[in-house]
Amino acid sequence: MDQPTSRRNRRTMLVVAAIPLAMVGLAYASVPLYDLFCRVTGFGGTPGVAAVPSGTVIEREMTVRFDASINPALPWRFAPSQRPMTVRVGETALAFYRAENLSDVPTVGTATFNVTPLKAARYFEKIECFCFTEQRLEPGQSADMAVSFFVDPAIAEDRNLDEVKTITLSYTFFPRPASRGEVAGAHASASTRASR
Repeated sequence: MDQPTSRRNRRTMLVVAAIPLAMVGLAYASVPLYDLFCRVTGFGGTPGVAAVPSGTVIEREMTVRFDASINPALPWRFAPSQRPMTVRVGETALAFYRAENLSDVPTVGTATFNVTPLKAARYFEKIECFCFTEQRLEPGQSADMAVSFFVDPAIAEDRNLDEVKTITLSYTFFPRPASRGEVAGAHASASTRASR
């Protein structure tokens, strides 16, 4: 086999090997990239995250409704603590949800969230939220979980949103997948309780 043919074969083999590696890399990167895209654009009802409250409050008012649901695999009760609230655009507001662990073992949940109408999501800014971290509840424990938010005054400049008077903030709690150590500990704890 001559030198140029051998070099071409080696290059072809490297390209063929690189394609599956690139596909695996893109698969791993797709979730964080999609999450970043949704947070930046508000796509899919994903609200923004603000580091500080809005510096501007305008006269326009917005009614914010609160919705809660639970994945059936998580033995919790979860509901908003208050009725809809009316806030001025740019005004920082604080809302609470209440969660209760109905099981006899500690459980950990993670909340996902979205805002409707979807086109308003890019203007809904959360400053602090229980959805930023996992929530652990002991057996029978209940907790009040806060979300601090505001509606970005830039919404007033978007003529596509002039008719929007109500925004709904929805959360769904899912069980966090247990690590192997947690599963082993839960089984040992259950065995200990059963033998008493």
